[in-house]
Amino acid sequence: MQRMGIGLQLYTLRDHMAADPAGTLSKVAELGYEGVEFAGYFGTPAVELRALLDELGLKAIGSHVSLSNIRNNLFGEIEYLKTIGGQYLICPMVPNSERKTEEDWTRVFAYFQEVGAEVRKHGLQFGYHNHAFEFESRIGGQVAFDALYASTGADEVQAEMDVCWVQYAKQDLLDYIGRYAGRLPLLHLKDFNRSADNWMQTLELGQGEVNLPAVITASGAAGVKWLIIEQDSCQKPPLECVANSLRWLKQHYPVSLSKPEGDV
Repeated sequence: MQRMGIGLQLYTLRDHMAADPAGTLSKVAELGYEGVEFAGYFGTPAVELRALLDELGLKAIGSHVSLSNIRNNLFGEIEYLKTIGGQYLICPMVPNSERKTEEDWTRVFAYFQEVGAEVRKHGLQFGYHNHAFEFESRIGGQVAFDALYASTGADEVQAEMDVCWVQYAKQDLLDYIGRYAGRLPLLHLKDFNRSADNWMQTLELGQGEVNLPAVITASGAAGVKWLIIEQDSCQKPPLECVANSLRWLKQHYPVSLSKPEGDV
């Protein structure tokens, strides 16, 4: 298994970040996370945030940037991400209003190809983060998830796979990880239980139905660079949840978490 970095998607701590970005990032570093993926910057100037990350020894993995922000402020988002030392500019979802028909999806795919090419010109990587709906629509005989990557170049659009949503959509999760080997630098490592009425409750790692040991093994084989812990909703204080998830991961996979010789 290749060595993978361990990061945190800060959406889990969104309320903490909104109230105190610097204090929250300091606590994340104290817990032992190596990197963070942003979901908003909460008014923090890029130069100030970069200095804080350097001081804390945290790597900016990348950032989730809404499709509207990509359309309206792509170059500003690129410049901010470059300043804080991030590499991955990720579109977190396609709004429902832009995916009602096959033609809608096709337009989005073409736009993602253009965005990915522009992002690469600036030394960054563009990618897409899935939910379940990408497996519910079909475009040209393929589910939208597969059609997206079939319609775009691997250099321009890479995958950030959210394991909970793939499994929630009743897809073969391990097959999908292997299918996108080499195009899957980021993976959202999550756990959940499905209720009797098909509702998804996200949980701390090791508490739900996702076969995390198999996921981690498959991720290493697929060339994943960062395992990014995320919990959409927490039943305990969010900082306690992310601490428990990291502790579980370190207890079960100490070898994969050993420090790399160079940067991840």
